[in-house]
Amino acid sequence: MMRFSTVPGLRACAFALLLLAGPSGISRAWALEAGDAASLETLTLVTDAKGAHPADHVLQVEVMRDEAGREQGLMNRRYLPADRGMLFEFGMEQPVLMWMKNTYIPLDMIFISRAGVITHIAENAEPLSEAIISSEGPTYAVLEVNGGLSRKIGLKKGDLVRHSAFAR
Repeated sequence: MMRFSTVPGLRACAFALLLLAGPSGISRAWALEAGDAASLETLTLVTDAKGAHPADHVLQVEVMRDEAGREQGLMNRRYLPADRGMLFEFGMEQPVLMWMKNTYIPLDMIFISRAGVITHIAENAEPLSEAIISSEGPTYAVLEVNGGLSRKIGLKKGDLVRHSAFAR
């Protein structure tokens, strides 16, 4: 989906192409576009986490824990269901750079600390752009959701993300 690199060493990873072939190409394409239900995990965004009326927003996410998964990401997909996303785990907090090359879906990129606190949000990243999107500091994971979702639910820096990836 996107190319990313960690700032130490500025190592960039090129993302592999998603190839769909065979007589079941259409149904296979739909399954890949929507995400395999068996591989989805529950993630909760807690808006107004420090306020009097926090609200939970539950998503089903594909989690990319290894380099191969992070390289593939959402690249070349043309649809992401409204209640879905993709979580990129990096295994340690570090600055991260991303871009939208080969990504057709406008996305919000939500940068998250090891403690599950949102540290930065890049809203409505432009599809197919090679402009660099920075985490603006150390990040443990990046959550990608449909563009505009952050604004729609009132998500902001300091809100919380609940998922097994984050220490509590």
